[in-house]
Amino acid sequence: MKNLTTFAVAIATAALVGSVPAVSQTKIGIVAYQMSAETHARVANAAEAAAKAKGWQATVLNSRGSTPEHAAQVENLIQSGVNGIVMAMGKMLELDAQLAQAKAKGIPVISVMSGASPHAQYDVNVDEFVVGAKIATYLLARMNYQGNLLMQRYEGHGGTRARGKVMDVVLTENSGVKLLGSYTMARPQTWREDVKAGMEALILKNQGSINAIWASFDGQAFIIDDLLKAAGAKKGQVLLTGVDGGQETFNRIRDKDSLVIATVAIPFEKMGEAAIDGIDRIAVKKQAKATITPGPFLYMDPVLVDETNVPAAGKWPW
Repeated sequence: MKNLTTFAVAIATAALVGSVPAVSQTKIGIVAYQMSAETHARVANAAEAAAKAKGWQATVLNSRGSTPEHAAQVENLIQSGVNGIVMAMGKMLELDAQLAQAKAKGIPVISVMSGASPHAQYDVNVDEFVVGAKIATYLLARMNYQGNLLMQRYEGHGGTRARGKVMDVVLTENSGVKLLGSYTMARPQTWREDVKAGMEALILKNQGSINAIWASFDGQAFIIDDLLKAAGAKKGQVLLTGVDGGQETFNRIRDKDSLVIATVAIPFEKMGEAAIDGIDRIAVKKQAKATITPGPFLYMDPVLVDETNVPAAGKWPW
């Protein structure tokens, strides 16, 4: 009788367990506009690692600097039924129709350094006007507010565009600094070649007259640094700055042969993690977006880094 009772309990338990539906795995899409840009990759990789740490299924897509591919990838993610989408340096204005579709289907979109969209939850960002002011005033102070300057710009992203506009304003208040020339990067898919060609021509044209070069992001500064070193320039002869703050930048600030003197370090890994935390809270835990940030942006703090506070190899300034 005891064996029969045990058998009956086992059958009933198995039936009960079998009637409980399996918990579906959270699926998210992470779309980076241009993974060959270190910052895009840092955000996407950090978001992927944070998602996998939660046991989620993460699909990482590289749009390779192509806006049509960018849009198609978001559409495909929506059709696949993801629970959320993270956009790394996304083209939010150009993807208005796709983002509206995601919103209509109840798929939360959180972007990183992409700008606001009425169809997204919010954008994880730094205040780019603060970033621009930090590096602009730092560079001019290092120049003692005198001398000749070149600028390497990029107008295709809201953040780099804002940094350039702030520098323009700062220059209007410091007439002792003369802008000799400026080159604007125009081709995101082949940006390295674009920057090299444009700045090589400017440096050659103004050879012997350049005191400082402002670059809108560190990747541009690396190319300029290599051009200057190839031309025989030594650290301190030309003051070179960027913005982003990765390990390669810190290496160059420490390197006695590099002309890079400073950057504003943006916590891209923390931003990617924050985007995943937001998807978790909104899509999984069903919390209101307003409990995370009341506005269209979730701001994080940047850090100006130069030789006085550059971290040791592999470390971060936060």
